[in-house]
Formats: sequence, structure tokens, C-alpha cells
Amino acid sequence: MRLGVVVLPELPWAQARWQWQQLDEWGYHSAWTYDHLAWRSLADGPWFATVPTLAAAALATSTIRLGTFVASPNFRHPVPFAKELMTLDDLSGGRFQLGVGAGGGGFDAAVLGTPDLSPRERVDRFAEFVELLDRLLTTPRTSYDGTWFTARDARMHPGCVQQPRLPFAANGPRAMRVVARHGQAWVTTGVTRPDDGEEAWWAALPTAVERLDAALVEEDRDPATVQRYLSVDSSGAFGPSSVEHLRDVLGRAAALRSD
Repeated sequence: MRLGVVVLPELPWAQARWQWQQLDEWGYHSAWTYDHLAWRSLADGPWFATVPTLAAAALATSTIRLGTFVASPNFRHPVPFAKELMTLDDLSGGRFQLGVGAGGGGFDAAVLGTPDLSPRERVDRFAEFVELLDRLLTTPRTSYDGTWFTARDARMHPGCVQQPRLPFAANGPRAMRVVARHGQAWVTTGVTRPDDGEEAWWAALPTAVERLDAALVEEDRDPATVQRYLSVDSSGAFGPSSVEHLRDVLGRAAALRSD
């Protein structure tokens, strides 16, 4: 069981640097930042770009793993994004991991003026997004013709520090097939609605884990080899609100692990 933290990209780097370095010194396993152009009630406040923030964090830390929580196709194309990911992997010395999801509605989905997508269209786009990222990060040259994305002889030199590429952690209730085919990890914020409460959130997770394991077995993969990242604050209760609550959270999370 390892602990990670999400750091919101809302502070100028002169202040945020201390946060990332302190987490590194405290021995946290991972630190993530949201990959949004703006976010919910904080949309009109300070909000800095994800990739430059992670690049600065990579140079300011030495051991903690870094990641996006989570990137989506809402405002990204795989070709330039793959180049940025390869660079983050280099800057961090192989400590970067990509959290990736299908992308929801709201500001990120509407800001570029693109049409609204149905849930099925979002899932189809997500699968293609991850497939193309996988090819780009494992192949020196890539051409691709898809429904959502196209690439023409895209160069990717020298490739990732982590081989065959940096790890992917897919997020979302419909992401399990993508995890089974391309991912090294599953990251989840739960499968219930926020107003259902903390107990309902925990109660629904074992079924989700069983679905993930089944999808992995169908792809001839050992479920024990795929990492799981659980955003416990998504339950509606802040994980480290007290020592007792954190112990309870860790116990419940440990019970979800595949043996």
C-alpha cells in the first residue's frame, strides 16, 4: 500500500515548488496534478498549465513519481501530447506516469467550440486516443488513420526512458477494456454519485474491481500485475481528516487488492 497526493496547479511556481519538494522529502510514492484548462468552482481563479507544472516538478524533485490526474482527448491530440509525455519522462528520469480518461462535459469539452459528444462517442474517442498514444510512444515513426485522430509519419525520437514506454493508468467506469489492452494501472474515483455517500462509494468498489479483473483475464493478463490507484477523497470524506479515518481508509483499500 502506497500513498499519493493530488496537487492542484493553482499556485505560482515560487509557492508551488515547496509543495512538490515537501511531498518528495516526506516519502510519498506519487504526486499528481489535474489536467484541465479550468476546473469546476475554481474556474475563475488561478490555474496553471499541467505539462509545464509537471516539468518544473520533475526538476525540483528526485524520487517521487509524477502523473496527470487525468489527461483526456477533450483538448489534446495524441501527436503533440506524446512528444510532451516523452519529454516529461526524460526530465523526471523515468518517474512519470500518464493518468488518462475519456473526458467529461463542462468547460474543457466546450472551450474549443467542438460539438457535444454522446457517452458512447467519448468512449470510442478515448480508446483511439490511448491506442495512438501507445503506438507513438513505442514506435520511432507512426502513421495512423482513425475516426477521431490522424497521424502522418510522426517521429518520436529518442523514445521514453521507461521501456517499452512510460506507464498508462486509465480512469473511468468504461475504461477497463482500455486498461486491459494498453494500461499498466487502473485509477478510479469510484463508480457512485457524490451525493450517494461514503458508505455507498466503498460498497460499490468490489464489483468494479471484479469487472476489471475479468477484463484483464479476457485479454490474457494477470490481474496481479496491474496497479490500482484509488482516489479516496472522491468518496466525499477527506482521507487524512484524522489518523483513525486514514487507518480505516487504508484497511478498506487493502481489502480490494487482488491476490
